[in-house]
Parts: sequence; structure tokens; C-alpha cells
Amino acid sequence: MAEGGRRWSRRDQALLWTVLVAAWDAAWGQLHYSVPEELPKGSFVGDVAKDLGLELPALRDRGVRVVSKGRTQYFALHGKTGHLVTAEKIDREQLCRLVEKCVLRCEVIVEEEMKFYEIEVEITDVNDNAPSFKETELEETMSESTVPGSRFPLARAHDPDAGPNSLQRYELSGDEHFSLAVQAGPGGDQRPELVLAKALDREEAAYHELVLRASDGGEPARTGTARIRVTVLDANDNAPVFSQAEYTVRVPEDVPVGIVLVTITATDADEGLNGHVRYLLKKEMQLISNIFQLDSETGELTLVRSLDFEKDDFYELDVQARDSGGLIDSAKVEITVTDVNDNAPEISVRSSLSEISEDAPSGTVVALLHVQDRDSGENGQMRFSLDGGVPFRLQSSQGSYYSVLTTGELDREKVSEYNLTVRAVDSGSPALQSSAVLALRVLDVNDNAPVFAEKRYSSRLTENNAAGALVLTVQATDADRGQNARLRYRLSEGRVRSAPLSSYVSVQAETGALYALRSFDYEEVREVRLWVWAEDGGSPALSSNMSVRLEIIDENDNAPQVLYPPPAAGSGLGWAGVELAPRSAEPGALVAKVVAVDADAGQNAWLSYELAKATEPGLFRVGLHSGEVRTARFPLARDASRQSLVVVVKDHGRPALSATATLTVMLAESVAELLSELGSAAAAPGEPAGSLTRWLVLAVAAVSCLFLAFLLLLLALRLRRWRRSQLLAASGSAALRGVPASHFVGIDGVRAFLRSYSHEVSLTADSRKSHLRLSSGSCCDTLPARPPAEASGDLVPTGDRVAGNDGQVSFQSLGKPNLKSSAETSSTKQRMEVRPAAQGRAATGWIVLLVALLPVCCRAVPELLRYAIPEELGRGSLVGPLALDLGLSPAELPARKLRIVSGDEKQYFSLGEESGNLRLKERIDREDICGAVSPCVLNLEAVVENPFNIFHVGITIQDINDNAPQFDREFVDIEMSESTAPGARFPLGSVRDPDIGTNSLQNYQLTPNPLFSLLVRESPDGTKYAELVLEKSLDRENQRNHHLILTAVDSGNPVRSGTAQINISVTDANDNPPVFTKEIYKVQLLENLPEGSLAFQVKATDRDEGTNAEITYTFSDIANSARQLFTLDSRTGDVKVTGALDYEEGRYYEASVEGKDGGGLRAHAKVHINILDANDNAPTLSLLPILNPIPEDSVPGTVVAVVNVRDRDSGDNGKVSCNIDGGMPFRLESSSGNTYKLIIASALDREKVSAYNITITARDGGSPALSSSTALVLEVSDVNDNAPVFEEAAYSAYVVENNAAGELVLHVSARDVDAGSNGRVRYSMEGGSAGSAPYVSVEAQSGAVYAQRSFDYEQCREFAVVVRAQDGGEPARSSTATVRVFVLDRNDNAPRVLWPVTVAGAAAAPFEVVPRSAEAGYLVAKVVAVDADAGRNAWLSYELVQAPEPALFRVGLHSGEVRTARAVSEKDAAKQRLVAVVKDHGQPALSATATLQVVLAESLQEALPELSERAAGADPAAELQFSLVLALALLSALFLLSVALAVLARGRRAEPPAMLRCLGAQRFSGAGAAFPADFCEGTLPYSYNLCVATGRAVSETAWPPPPLPVEELLSGEPCGERSLISSAGAEEPPANLGAQQVCKPVMSLSQTLSESTLCCYSSLPCLEGGSSY
Repeated sequence: MAEGGRRWSRRDQALLWTVLVAAWDAAWGQLHYSVPEELPKGSFVGDVAKDLGLELPALRDRGVRVVSKGRTQYFALHGKTGHLVTAEKIDREQLCRLVEKCVLRCEVIVEEEMKFYEIEVEITDVNDNAPSFKETELEETMSESTVPGSRFPLARAHDPDAGPNSLQRYELSGDEHFSLAVQAGPGGDQRPELVLAKALDREEAAYHELVLRASDGGEPARTGTARIRVTVLDANDNAPVFSQAEYTVRVPEDVPVGIVLVTITATDADEGLNGHVRYLLKKEMQLISNIFQLDSETGELTLVRSLDFEKDDFYELDVQARDSGGLIDSAKVEITVTDVNDNAPEISVRSSLSEISEDAPSGTVVALLHVQDRDSGENGQMRFSLDGGVPFRLQSSQGSYYSVLTTGELDREKVSEYNLTVRAVDSGSPALQSSAVLALRVLDVNDNAPVFAEKRYSSRLTENNAAGALVLTVQATDADRGQNARLRYRLSEGRVRSAPLSSYVSVQAETGALYALRSFDYEEVREVRLWVWAEDGGSPALSSNMSVRLEIIDENDNAPQVLYPPPAAGSGLGWAGVELAPRSAEPGALVAKVVAVDADAGQNAWLSYELAKATEPGLFRVGLHSGEVRTARFPLARDASRQSLVVVVKDHGRPALSATATLTVMLAESVAELLSELGSAAAAPGEPAGSLTRWLVLAVAAVSCLFLAFLLLLLALRLRRWRRSQLLAASGSAALRGVPASHFVGIDGVRAFLRSYSHEVSLTADSRKSHLRLSSGSCCDTLPARPPAEASGDLVPTGDRVAGNDGQVSFQSLGKPNLKSSAETSSTKQRMEVRPAAQGRAATGWIVLLVALLPVCCRAVPELLRYAIPEELGRGSLVGPLALDLGLSPAELPARKLRIVSGDEKQYFSLGEESGNLRLKERIDREDICGAVSPCVLNLEAVVENPFNIFHVGITIQDINDNAPQFDREFVDIEMSESTAPGARFPLGSVRDPDIGTNSLQNYQLTPNPLFSLLVRESPDGTKYAELVLEKSLDRENQRNHHLILTAVDSGNPVRSGTAQINISVTDANDNPPVFTKEIYKVQLLENLPEGSLAFQVKATDRDEGTNAEITYTFSDIANSARQLFTLDSRTGDVKVTGALDYEEGRYYEASVEGKDGGGLRAHAKVHINILDANDNAPTLSLLPILNPIPEDSVPGTVVAVVNVRDRDSGDNGKVSCNIDGGMPFRLESSSGNTYKLIIASALDREKVSAYNITITARDGGSPALSSSTALVLEVSDVNDNAPVFEEAAYSAYVVENNAAGELVLHVSARDVDAGSNGRVRYSMEGGSAGSAPYVSVEAQSGAVYAQRSFDYEQCREFAVVVRAQDGGEPARSSTATVRVFVLDRNDNAPRVLWPVTVAGAAAAPFEVVPRSAEAGYLVAKVVAVDADAGRNAWLSYELVQAPEPALFRVGLHSGEVRTARAVSEKDAAKQRLVAVVKDHGQPALSATATLQVVLAESLQEALPELSERAAGADPAAELQFSLVLALALLSALFLLSVALAVLARGRRAEPPAMLRCLGAQRFSGAGAAFPADFCEGTLPYSYNLCVATGRAVSETAWPPPPLPVEELLSGEPCGERSLISSAGAEEPPANLGAQQVCKPVMSLSQTLSESTLCCYSSLPCLEGGSSY
């Protein structure tokens, strides 16, 4: 049954293939058409619609079109007829050149049916091209001795047509000497040859004209013609003939080696090789052959060794000329050598001195010289010279000897060594010279005294220096050397402040270092002058001296010394430095003046005053620089009467030193008040009134402070509460709106369980899932009420976005309202993940479907087992465990009856009965079974029964490298013409390798050869073949045969290869053109060379033979001017002079010479003829000024003139050098050729030089040199390059105050060195010190500075202004000078008495109490006065002018202190009135008076009767106590009242504790219970951290319900205005979240509530810390 099934299956397969082939033919058949070429566009090709069975109306609808293979569309489909027509004119020769059958292919595409049909159109040929020759004019050369019957190949004609229309025959006409023979080539082509039928005679006919005609076989026939010109060459029948029988040459001995001395020429009337002449020397002497060489080809006699007139001056040579036929001719050459100046004079030193003393007398001989020159005549005559500028001269002695003598005194200090150059110059042209150098050292004598480096020295030394400190180092030099230059220093004797100078300073004898021997004090010695001597060590010794000025620099080593107030005396009175100040004194009133001095100088003596300590710091101030103590404010009643001031006086040294002055100031309007204050202060400490007053003051102060603190506390609490309410309302975060009161528990319970609760949500752009992190619990877990189930409510961004670094946006929320159930939360989460979830479900569905269908599909496909084995395995080799792979154990094999079945005739495999392994039965050769097919697979079936099943087994036979590549031919012979062009390719045969893959043929290798290379190409079927490529041109003359080895290798393991030998034979061709001996002939001719002289000879050689080597010379390119001067012999190549040469008319000629051999090949050479000139023309200069006059600001490098120099001579004679006079800011710079630029070399200054007269000299390099010169005058124009310069950098003027307005202060003067308007100066006033502008003015023309107002020294002591001087240039330049004006003081202010002062309205003047027991010198008072003037005008003196007892009191002349002059006696009146006069020292002196009342009494009670001006009044202490008691009572009552009101207000707001219980209402009901007012202080530490990517849709986030305003949350009253998010619904975001968010802080809920705690039921935990949106 199985066999029958297989037979039916094969029949079915055969039937199926038959049907498929029939369908293929029907569906994919091809259409063939044939049309001739050159049909016009639109010509009919075929009826495609009919042949393909396409209906015409449906052609357009079905989208039928024609597509050609290639870029050009040659065919098109006619839409109406369905015909295939030509779209372009077709040229068969262009499309199918060299192809016998020309076929074009195209396709017809039916777009609607998606079918295509192939069409082949054959293009047939028409006779549209005639045969044509590449060259219509052909030239051939033949010797007259050519044998008849010789054949010469002719150029073939080309006809692009094919078949009978191509070239068919050749015809020749024109001469009986020639006939035509046509040979058939290997490819059947016709090759014409010219056959010589009759002997040629050049004398009879030198040329023959022929016509070659080529015809094709078309109808009508077409022909092409070419003209052939045959040139007949001559034979050798003439001997060479020299142009001269004797050649005479005169050459100088310095002619260079290699130069052609003479060219001998011989001519031969024959042509070609017969006319080729060779030259040789007849007599070859050894000396001559070493000096001269004769070129056998050109006849040039060349010098190969230098000539020497002194050795030999004449030579004679015999030469011969021989042609190729052996004919000869002889000539003689005589060479005369002339002498040149080629030997320089020789100088030898016979005797010389190496040292000479600088005091040697004039005429001393220092050297003896001998001079000689080997040349003769003028070349041997010599002139001697010695370099100038040296004190020596040459003197001729006997014969050739000369002496060198001194001509003056020598000075070693100027020149210590002389290198004397003695030169000897001969009289030759050019002159030669030589020199000898004499080195002479001058010995020193002590003839120079020491010289100090500076004319005078000055140094600065700081005082208090250390003893032995280095002050400075003096240095002297001595131009002598050795011991004469060794210096020692010493000091000249002197005295300083009656002490010897040596006790202050000393000098180190060897180094000149000056040291201080003691410490200097600036206050004692400020300057020391001394003399330092320097003495050398010569004999006798020489010396010099120099002054040294030593300036002592001050150090801050003296502290300021206070002159006033003087230090307090040792007595207990303590009145020293006491000043009186009335309590009515205004701010700025002068109290006293601290006077101090400093012994230092400069900045160290500048003093500044500072108030360091004061009883009332703000009451007094001290002038920083004046030391004046003034009141800073009005004295108050509470100010103590006795003020102690400590003033610190500091200098400005480094470090600063200071001193202190203590000053006591008494505040009192009168003496009585002063005494009262002093008495009150002196009261006993235990007095009851004073103690009571102190306690009252303390009580009032304490109560006041307590009351003020209470008020501040209330105000702070109130502001804090108001601030919280404002922030809560502004944040819009009333998150607890609608929470009933039942959800809150007591504050104490909340504080016990307070914990934070936070959510963190991150939403990114690449993940739409929310990651929620919750804390482990909340503080409400401990509450009694059971919280509802936890739900993750949507987190809504209700604040500003905060941009993170990664582009996400973070949100924070203020609460976690549980607004939705778990179902709502899940739906929200699903909504947030809808997009990624949908995508994930779609992808997952496809994967599941694919996984489900794979097993089904796999079961539907028959199971196939595959094995792979290499070929050539031995019999019995294991292929694979077939039974094991089929899942059968060895025990099952008998029952299952496993067997293999193969469809092949030969069984290659067998199955083991026991093991079930598949093994080889026969050896397998892959190449025999599969050939080139890859892969090679043998198929068989494995059959099992019980149950029955069939398994397909495929065994792949792998290839091994068991075959080597093999060439078809072992020897390859190739013939190549030496004219084969490089790049030509030659096939090398095929190679066969039956292996496949890498084991097959992979590459070719060729033995290295520079002429050939190997090109490996790949055919369309993938096989590789090799071609031999010619890399370089072949030359048969160098090598006739080449042998190469070609190797073919595969890539197997091991690698196998095959070889073939290649033999290449090179055939000859006429490939050697003539070659000139030189590519460029360079000839130098004297301009006086006579006509007819041989100038030079050109020569060319040809490596070919016969007529191909015969060369004819002609000028191929020469100017007419040169053609008139030179002629060329066409046979010999001799060039002769036929005209007069003139260097000035033509110095250089160039021509091209052509050499043509008998084969028509040509060569060319260049001839360069240089005419030598003599120096007969002087240089000429032409001047072109470019810039005149020259602006003086022209930058260096500016061109001012162009100089053109021309010299008609050449070489050294034409080399021209230009120069100008030295010492000018100009230089010549070569521009191009003979043009020079006169440019500015350095900056110009018109103020120094306004014009330049420049002489330009041009000199050539001839001998003798010729020169010419020209003059140029250049003027320098002025530019404004100089600013005005003041005579002084700073001016000082002194003006006495109270001057008249308009008074002249001083003159300033500035000068501008520019000219014209650039030098016109105008003055103007610039800025200066602050406020100085209106003080002075300057006159613009003269520079006079005038005062604009009257100065007041007391208001302005000095000021500075800046005066600008500006010139009239463009742009204008200016400079400034500072004018400092000092105002001098005048005595225009009288002294002003500060104390005693008479108070306006007072009954009497101030008084002082003096005890009657006072001794002489007792200080009564002090008159204090000041003067606004300065200097001497402010110096004050005091004098007592009126007193009842003149002898009782005295006044200090400078201090103003009033003291007792004697002891007070009983007879002295109790009341004394003193009048003191205060005078200044001005001229004239001004004064003021002071009146003082003095009461003589032991105590105040004793003085009271005398003090009638004191009024009786109430007790001030009692009044003070009463006021203090009243103030204390009022403050206490007010404080108690405030405390009571605060307690009542707090108690009124309190509520019962039961209000704090959680009521159990719905937490977020719309009408939930309101919160009591005191709950606004709670803290809800609940926060969200939300991160949302910037690209996330807003609609994917759910929002909380609208919160309550803060007002409703805290007080239960409705809020007048809701926050921003209160208007949003439960499921929508705020309206403004769609706009661009900005990052800004928002107040958190914890900032809006107080410090206490609030807790709620369920999942609303205690909020702590809050977070900002």
C-alpha cells in the first residue's frame, strides 16, 4: 500500500508540473519584434494589444504602460491603437557597438491585474556609415636600397556597420613602384599591406604619392580614401669635411672646468646614418687627455681639469672626423692660455710683539712682515694698508719686508687689545687681497685716579637705628687693572654736635660700606654730611673724594604732651582742669580747649583728639584736630552738675602714641546754683530725705518697666493672632471645611499621641503609575473611635508647582481628606493608568495568541531530523543516534520496527539493529554527488510502526579541501608588442577547483615583476578569473622575453594551490625617437663676436637603425630677431652667427630645435643664448615724491617717495645699490625690481627738524663702478602732537583774607611747541576741591587767576582748583595744573570769653567763694576765652585790670587762672569784683573783658548774707518726693486696671470643656459643626509631597472637595470670600491650574494655626509642621 501511494503521488506531481509549465507559458510568454535602425520617432514596432489579447477600450482603465530597461525610453505604447511605437530615434551602432545581434528589451505593465509582459525588439542594421581611415594623410619612408617585394603595413579603415554593410575590400592607385596586398586577420578582418614592386631611386624621384580606397558591401556601396606619401631616403657616398683646417683658441687660465672651449664641426653630404659624423683625437698624449676631452658626437672640446698659466700656456691637438661608412677628415686645434689674477698676495709674519706698555714711545716697532705675489705683470703689483683708527702704521723696509710701528701714545683704558689687520691688494682685475692679523695686548700703568659711580651720595636712615646698621655702600671704579685698580675707602675728619664724625659713622675699607656706629635721634641730629675718599694701590697712589649726605628719618618715638589742662596738683582741692559751663549753653558752645604738642615731626606730629570717657557721653564732643571741647546738645536738668571728661590725644605715627587729659566741667548757671549742687552732693548718706528719694525713684522705674512689658506682651500676642488669620485666609488652604466638631478630641489627648503623617506621590512622564508611600500609622490610631478603612485619595496639586532638576514638577498638599471610597479610589487609579494599561493589554494579547498558535503550527509541519557530516568519512562512521533522537530506547526497537528508506539508487547509510544509530554504508564524495550545489543534502525517511509514523531525515554533506586548483594550460605563451600601451589586459586561462565555499578557488598570485601586475575579477556566476595587466611600457631593446609564474590558491585547511608558467615575448617597433644630448642648450656669447663665427652645435642620437636613425635639424620655433642673427645647419646641427650682436638691443634669445628621424619621430630641444655685456652705462634715477610735505605724525614705514633706478647693463655691471645720507630718519627699501621706496625709519618731530635735504646715490657693481645721484627736499608739516605744558606741575598762591573781589591771585603759564593754531593756548577752569569753583576764575588768554570773592580764613583756609590749558589743534590737546590757594589769617576776630559769662536777665555776674583761710596761690577761678583766628592772632594773654584789692588776686598770663596773690586777711572786703582783660597777639591786638564776683567766706552759710541775689524758695527735696509718690500711685493703678481687663476678656471667650468632645457627625458634611474660636490655635501636621511631570495631563488627577474658609473653620461664621480652590468641584482642578505655574512659597497650615494640638477621628491625623504647596 505504501508503494502504491508513492506511485500515485509521483503521477500527481508530474501532472502538476505539466499544468504549471502550461500556465507559465500562457501567462509569462515573450513578444519578439524586429525593426531597422534610424526609424523616425513614432514608427510602428508591433501590435502589442492584439498579441497580448488586450482590449483597446480597457487599456487606459487597466493602467497599461511600457517600461524600458535603461535610462532612455526607446519605445512607447499608443493609447488609442495599442501599438508599440518608437519613442526615440535608434542608432544601432551607438547602442550595440561590436555586438552582432542588437536586442532591446522592455516590459508591458498591467497595473490593475498586477501583471507584466516582456518584449524583445531586434534592431537590424542599415548601411548608414561609410568606411573611414583614422588619418587621411599617411607618410612612409623607404631607403633607395630597399629590396623589391618588401611589405609595409598600412592603417586599416573602420566601418561601424555590420554584416555586408561593413568593410569588404581595399584598392590602391597612383604609382607603378608599389602594389597592394590584403591579409586576413585572426578574426576575419582585412589588413592592407604596401608592397614594393620596383626598385627606388632617390635621384629619380624623392617622393611617391599613392591613394588607398576602402569600400563596404552595402547598397549603395560607400567608400573612404587615404593619401599615402612615400619618401625615398639616400645612401652613403660622401666623406666628412671640416669647416676649418685649423682652429685657434685663446682662453684664460681661470676658465671653469666643464666649459666647451671650441666646437669642431665636419659636414657630410649624405643623410641619416651615412651623414652621422663621429670625432676623435688623432694623438692622445697623457697630459692632453687629462686636461681636454672631445665629444665624439658633438665635436665639443671640453676642459676637464683646471688650467694654470704658471705651469703651461700653450697646447696643440690633432682631431679627426669619421662617418658611419668609414670616411675620415683631419684638422688641428691650437689652444693659448692667458694669465689671470688668480693668486692672492701672501703675507707672512717674520717677527712680532705680543705685549706693549701703554707708555711706550711713538715709533716703537711691533712686527716685521714679508709679502709676495706669484702672478706677473700688473697682477703681481701690490698695495699695502693697515686698518684705520689705530695708532700704528706700515713702513717699507728692504725688498719685500715691511715694519709695523706705533704712531702715538697708547691708552689701555680705552683699548686694551689691538687686532691689527694688515692687507695686501694686487693690481689685477678683479683685485685679490689677503690679510694677516697681529694680536697685541697693552700693559697697564697707574695713570687713572678712582672715579665714584655718583657725583654725590645721599641716604635716609630711620632714627633709633641699631648700632652697626648699614647706611649705604659707596662704589668707585678705577680704569686701571691689577694692583693699580685695587681701591680702599676712608672717611675725611669732621665733627657732629661737637663730637668727632668717627663716633657716628665708619666706612669699610675694602667694600665702601658705610655703617652707623650709634643710634641716631631725629630730635638731636637731623642730617650728617661727610666726605669719603677712595685711593688705589698704584705707585704713586691716586685718590678722589665724594660727599655723602645722611638724612635722619623721624620715627614715632615721642608720645603727645598735654599742655592744657595741666595735671591736677597734689593738693586735695582738685580744681586743676575745672571748667564751668552754664546749663543754658547751646549745642556747639565752647567749653574748653585741650592743647597738646608732639616732639616728633611730620605725620608723627599730627595730633587728633577723641573723647574717650565722659559722665554723659552725648553731652560733649571734642574737635578731631582742634581739641576744642564743645557741647553736643543742650544740658538737661537730669545731667549731673559735675562732668568728668577724659580726652585721648593721638598722633598719626605707626604705631600711634597717645596721651590723656582729664577735664572737669561744672554745669551751673551761677555760683549759687553751683554751691547748691555741691552741697547736695556732699550731704550725708544716712540722711532720710535722700534715702527716701532714691527708693521712690527705684519704685517708679520698676513699675514703669513692668507695665511697659505687659503692654508689649499683649501687643505681640495680638499681632501674632492677626498674622495667623491673614496667612490662613491668603493661603486658600482651609482643608478642614465642614469637619464636624465630633471628630475632634481634647487638646491634652492629642498632645499625647501627636505624630506626623505624610504621603509622597511621584508621577513621571515615562510612568503613569502612582507610587504612594504611607507611614506606618497615625496619631489617631490610639483614639477610642474606630477609624474607617484606609483609602488612598487622589492627591491634588493645590499650590504652586516646584520644578525639579529632572524636569518634573513637585506638589505638596496640606491635608489628606478621605473623600472617596475604595471603589472610587480604584477607578481613579485606573483612569490615571488607562493609556499604558491599554497598550499593555494589546501587546499581551498578541503574545498570548502567538504562543498558543506556535505548537499547533509546529505539529502541522512534519518533523525533520538533520545531521551534518564531512565528506570522505570512512565506512561505518557514525552519522547520528537516530533512535535516541526519535525518543526510542534500544528495547523498543524490535517492537517499533525502525527502518530507513532512501529514494536514491545508491544506499549511502545503514541503521544499527541494536543501537538504532545511523552510520555510513559507503564513502561519500560531495563533488560526485552534488557538484557545485550548496548545500549538499541527502534525504531519507525513518519509518516506525506500532503506531505507524514517518520521520524525515536530512543529512548535510560538508565539503573538505580535498581538491587543489588546476589550470587548463600549464604553459601560457603571450606575444606583446613593445608599443603596447600600459593598462592593456591579457586573459590567462581558466582554473578549476571542484570544492566549494572557502575550500574553492579564492585568489591568484603572480611572481613580482615591475612591468606586470595581476587583476583578479569575478564573473557573474561567482567564479574568479585572472588577467595580466601591463603596468609599464615594454622595451625590446632592454629585454626581449619575460617569464612569470601564476599561482591559484584556495582557503582550505591545509591550503592547496596550482601553478602555471607564463612566457611573454616582446616584438619590436619603431619606438625610439631622436634624443638630443641636452634638453636645454645654454650658450653665452660675447656681444662683439664676429659674423660667421660658430656659436654652438646641437646634436641628437637615435637608438633605431637604418633610415629610422637619420636625423634632420630645423628651427621649429624662433623669433624673427633671432632668425636674423643665427642660422642652423640641418645636417650637422651647427649654429652660426649671421648678424651683429648688441647686448643693449637683445641680451637673451631663445629658440626651439627639432630633430626628425627617418621614421617620422621627432625630438625637440631648447636653446638659450645669453649675450654678455660690458659696463658702459651709468645708472639713471627717476624720482616720484608721494608725500611732501610730510605730516610729523606719520608712522614709521610710511612711503614718502618712490625711486626708480635703471641700468642697461647686466650682471655685476647692472647691479645697482642705492643709499642716502646718514643721520636722517629715512631709509631706502627695495620694493620690486629696480624700484626703491623712501620710507620713514623713525618718528619725525617738526619741532626739532622742519625740513630734510636728502641726496640719493645709485652705484652699479661694475669695474670701475659708475654712479649718479639726485636731491630731494622734504618738508615736515606740523600736527597737533604736543599738549600744552605748564611751567609748573602745581602752583601755590597765598592770599590774605578779607581781600577785594577781583584781586589777582597769580599767573599760570603753559607753552605749546606746536605751530600756528596748534600752539595757541587757552585757559579754562576745571574742578577742584569741593566748593572751590566759585572762589576764583581764570582769564582765557593770559592765564591770570582772579579772586571772585573776599576770603574768610575762619571759613576757608585753603582750596585747590584745576586749570586746564588747551591748544587750538584738531583734535585739541590739553593738560592741567593744580593751583592751591592758601588763605592767610588776619586778626579780625576779638577774643570771646566763655567763662565767666553773664547770663542774659541774670541779676549779677557769676561768683566764686574763697575761704578766708586760703593761702597764696589758691585757685579762685579760671577765665576761659577763645579766639577764632589762628596762629599768633589766636595766642591769648590774660591781665587783671580792675580789683578792689589789686594785690589780693593775680591772673595767669597764658592760663587765665585767677589765684590769690597773698593770704586773705580779715580786713579784706567780703565781696570782691574782678575785671580781667583777654588780649590776642595780632596786629593790631584785639581784646575782651570778663567780670568775676568773689565772696570771701569760710562756708556757704557765712556767704549767704552777702548773696542778696539768691531768692528764698520751697524745699526742692520735698517737692521732688511729692512728685515721685504721685507718679508711683498713678502707674500702679493703671497697671492693675490693665491686668484686670485682660483677665476678663480672656474669661469671656472661654467655653465649657464639653465642647471639645467629638460629636460623631459626618466629617465632611456641608453643614458640619463649626469649630470654637480657641481651636484655631491647633496644628495639623499632615503633608503631601507630590511630583508630577510637566507633560502630564491635568485631567488624570482627581481633586479634593472644596475646603471651608478659615473664618468658618475657626469661628463658625461664613467667610466673606473663598480661597482660590474653594470654587472647584470635587472632581475638577482649580481653574487657574491650566496656566503656566511659577515656583513660589505658600504658607503652610502649621503657620496659620497656633502652637497647641488638634486631632480628629478616622484617617485625618494630627497635622504637624504642614507643608507648602
